[in-house]
Formats: sequence, C-alpha cells, structure tokens
Amino acid sequence: MAQLSYDPDVTALLVVDPYNDFISEGGKIWPRIKDVAEANNCVPHMKQILEAARENKLRVFFAMHHRYREGDYETWKYIAPIQKLAWNRRTFEFGTWGGEYRAEFVPAPGETVASEHWCSSGFANTDLDNQLKRQGIHRLIVIGLIAHTCIEATVRFAAELGYDVTVVKDAVADYSDEMMHAALEINMPNYASAIVSTEEILVALSSVRSAASAAQ
Repeated sequence: MAQLSYDPDVTALLVVDPYNDFISEGGKIWPRIKDVAEANNCVPHMKQILEAARENKLRVFFAMHHRYREGDYETWKYIAPIQKLAWNRRTFEFGTWGGEYRAEFVPAPGETVASEHWCSSGFANTDLDNQLKRQGIHRLIVIGLIAHTCIEATVRFAAELGYDVTVVKDAVADYSDEMMHAALEINMPNYASAIVSTEEILVALSSVRSAASAAQ
C-alpha cells in the first residue's frame, strides 16, 4: 500500500454510532459484539484515533443512529428488518443511558453532529453530506459500529457522493468474524480507497502534525 497522507484542510474523521448500547458493558448490543470488539481492541482503537484526530487538528464529525422514541414507526407502511429489530429492542432509547454517547466519545465543542440516520447510512436522509461539503471536506476516515451495517452503508453512500474513504479495520466491530470478513474483505474494498489498521492511521496522522510544524 502507498504511504497514507491526509490533508487536514479536506479530511475529517467520521465517528459512527459510539452509543453506550453498542460499546459499553451493560449496553443492549454489547454482548453481541463483545467477542469481536475485544479481539481487535475496537473501542481503545476508536479512542486512540479520535484523540489523534483532535491532536492533529482534523475536523471530527459524528453520524449517529436514530434514538428510539415512543411511537416510532407506528404509522410507517414499510419497515426494514433492521428497523424492526431496533423498534422491538428499543435500541438507543432516547433519554436513557444506552442512548447516550460513551463518555470517551462525547463530541467536543466545534465538532459536528449530523442529524440522526433512521436505517444504516449516515448520509441517507440526514444533513451529513451538506455539513461536510460546507466545511470543504471530501476525504473521510471512518470508525465505529457496525461493520456490515452502518459502516458499510455509510462508506457505500460516501463513495456514491464522491468522497474518498478510508476505513480503519480494527476500529470497527461486528457480531461475528464472518460478518467482519464479508464487510472488510469482500464488500467495502469496492468503495473504500483504503482499509487500514489503527497503527497505520496513527502514523499517517502524526505526519500531518510533522508537516504542519515544518511549514511554520
């Protein structure tokens, strides 16, 4: 792979769905992803990348799933299977601990939180594309949950909209190794320009700071 390089003027970190229900002990979905997430150190890696992005002056965006509210979907004629599951489980319920950001991933002042997505793509029926373009962003580094649903759907949509996308493979997780394999090795290589490790991203982000220092 060619050396990774990211211009902070046009590159942003996109953090997808860092809710307690996903990535905290006691969360509704955590037991289903725990084995995969702990095997690849997903949550510590997400934290490292977020801290590095902030330290190296990359802009940070959050693409958050719709939080369950009483009455959701009741008037809808068609509901996708993934939405039915969220409805039945009251996943990311608004006003509850599970529907809050895990503490390490609370947006900092000046960071952008897009409107919530109802299904899987962080772009579909949200203002994420507009928010990114208003700030001159056209390259994305993507981390978060879940690899074969929200991450993959967001990456596909980003590619359709013309973004250059990097996915950090050990800063995402899934329900099984098979699902991770399908998302990261079969599907997303068609849409992401790079699928790399946390170590590779951290090196690339440190070079952003080095280049900025040299220019001063």
